[in-house]
Amino acid sequence: MGGESSFSVVAPLVFDGDNYQMWAVRIETYLETLDLWEAKEEDYEVPPLPANPIVAQIKLQKEKNTRKSKAKACLFAATSQMIFMRIMSLKTTKEIWDYLKAEYEGDERIHGIKVLNLIRDFELQKMKESELVKEYSDRLLSIANKVRLLGSILNDSRIVEKLLVTVPEKFEATITTLENTKDLSKISLTTLLNALQAQEQRRSMRQEGVIEGALHVKHQDNSRYKNNKTFKNQLMNGDPSANYQKIKGGGFKKSYPPCRHCEKKGHPPYKCWRRPDAFCSKCNQLGHEAVICKAKD
Repeated sequence: MGGESSFSVVAPLVFDGDNYQMWAVRIETYLETLDLWEAKEEDYEVPPLPANPIVAQIKLQKEKNTRKSKAKACLFAATSQMIFMRIMSLKTTKEIWDYLKAEYEGDERIHGIKVLNLIRDFELQKMKESELVKEYSDRLLSIANKVRLLGSILNDSRIVEKLLVTVPEKFEATITTLENTKDLSKISLTTLLNALQAQEQRRSMRQEGVIEGALHVKHQDNSRYKNNKTFKNQLMNGDPSANYQKIKGGGFKKSYPPCRHCEKKGHPPYKCWRRPDAFCSKCNQLGHEAVICKAKD
């Protein structure tokens, strides 16, 4: 049977004493899926076989006994060790279910107190500046679902109102746009969340662009600094006679001592026009270059 094959595959959720209502909904669905809810709901007695049973009677009795045993085993497996110690002596699935319901669900008065506490918690919620819209909405929905599991009503419209008055000021533009285009008393929770998350994503993308731009500028500044430093080192290594002074704008200015050939500043000796090995192309003489040659053409 399909139920038998699924029985060995799907593991029930373990109840440890918290969130009984949520666990009860899940385990009820689990037992129904395995065709075992009848054993709890009807708590039937399996009659003994007649003196000369037929094959169909034997098969039916076996199936009913198996269902009861499997349903009981599911509840045992779906409870923690502490709770199992309390229910292990109970004989039927219905006895186990009724005990857990009476012990952890409570009566109407306890229900009312739990609902009031949850509503109070809901009203005190506020969205943090660093919190995402989804994180905050999930927190509100979690409280609302607990209220609903206790049999009370907390509609989506209440969550919409809560979001509209408790989101940070950075979402004011989106809320104003919604006020101008939609009836906020009829707006759905999905529509509001989509609008808030869309603004959140746009804001995040803009911030990423600013950060990337700042990193790019910083990279350029670092590259410029490294290039200037490298240029300075190269110049100083190539010409030991030069001194370098930092000037306005971040550059460097060369400063030379008086030339030993012409006794003037502003150039290194090997570039001097009056160095002894300079050859003049105008007069074909050594000792100067053509740029300062006084010979007539």
